[in-house]
Amino acid sequence: MDTVTISAAEVNKLRQQTGAGMMDCRKALVESNGDFENAIDYLRKKGQKVAANRSDREAKEGVVIAKASADNKYGIVVTLSSETDFVAKNQEFVDFAQRVADIALESKVTSIDDLKSAKMDNATVGEKLMEMVAKIGEKLDIARFEQVNADAVVPYIHSGYRIGVLVGMNQAANDSIITAGKDVAMQIAAMKPLGVDADSIAPEMIAREKAIAIEQIIAEGKAADMAEKIAAGKLNKFFKENTLLPQAFVKDNSKSVADYLTSVSKGLTVLSFQRVAVGA
Repeated sequence: MDTVTISAAEVNKLRQQTGAGMMDCRKALVESNGDFENAIDYLRKKGQKVAANRSDREAKEGVVIAKASADNKYGIVVTLSSETDFVAKNQEFVDFAQRVADIALESKVTSIDDLKSAKMDNATVGEKLMEMVAKIGEKLDIARFEQVNADAVVPYIHSGYRIGVLVGMNQAANDSIITAGKDVAMQIAAMKPLGVDADSIAPEMIAREKAIAIEQIIAEGKAADMAEKIAAGKLNKFFKENTLLPQAFVKDNSKSVADYLTSVSKGLTVLSFQRVAVGA
C-alpha cells in the first residue's frame, strides 16, 4: 500500500481545528489516509478532547442579520459575506445587508436564488450586489439564508453582527415570551447546540458518537460486554451538553433551558432554531 504524503500545512490545519498536538495530528492524518473527518474521529477515539460540533469554522468575513415580522410569527437570518474584516465593519456594507434582510423578510423568499431575484429599487438584489462588488472591489455574496415559522419567532444578533439566531417557540408572542426567546437565543449563540433535543439529532451522528464512545471505553480496559451500557451513559451526557433543552441555562445553571422555559409559561418550549455565524 502506498504511503500517504501529509504536508505540514495539512497537519497545521488539523491542529488549528482540533487543538491536538502536531505529532498526534500527523499520525491521525496518516492513519486516515489524509481524510480530515476520519482524522478527527481517530483523535477522539484516542482520547483527544476534540469538539463534537465543527460546523462553525470561520473562513470568511461579513455580517449576519436576523429579523422577525411585526407579529413575530416569521423570521429570517441572512449572511452577507466579504473578503475582509475592514469591509464587514463598513457602515455602508452593514446598511446594505440590513436592506437585503428587510427584502427577504417582506417578500418571504425561500432560497438565496429567490432573494437575489427579488426587487430592490429599480433593479434586483443580485444586480445591486454586483454594483457593491464593483464599488468596493471585493467579492461579496449572500452566503447563507435561513427562515423559521412558529407561534413566536425571536431574532437575536450577537457579537457585532457575527452571529445571528432565530428561535421558534410554541406560544404566541408577548413581552415575557419574547424576553425568554432572547435569553434562549443568547444561550444558542454561546453554547452552539446541535439541535433542540435528542430527537432532533441525526441518527448517523448518534451512531458515530456511540461508536467513538465504545472504542474509548474498550481502550480504557473495560470489558466489551460492559461497553454498550457505559456508552449509553456517555450518549446521555452528549445529549445534555450538545442539545438545547437539557443544557444548563447559562443565566442560572441550577436549571436546564427546559426548566427555565416552563418557569416563564407552562408548556413553553422551543420548536426549532437557526444559528448562523460568519464563515459557517
